[in-house]
Amino acid sequence: MVAVKGTTVKNDFKNICDRVFKGEVFIISRPKNENVVMVSEREYAELERIRKNAEYLAKIDRAIAQKKAGTMKEHELIED
Repeated sequence: MVAVKGTTVKNDFKNICDRVFKGEVFIISRPKNENVVMVSEREYAELERIRKNAEYLAKIDRAIAQKKAGTMKEHELIED
């Protein structure tokens, strides 16, 4: 991870984008610690996939806990 100031990104945007595309991650420091992270689209997609998988697994865990606690309601499927 590389930490840079916003003005550095502004002045050297193409070079930084090239480095990000090759896999480097940049933290862009901003006033009041309102920093942002710059990652490639590929890396972002992977992070999103991981986040969505974690959400899905959490839903499954909640359903298992409800089933074990006996608070889950079962319904019959309605066929057309």
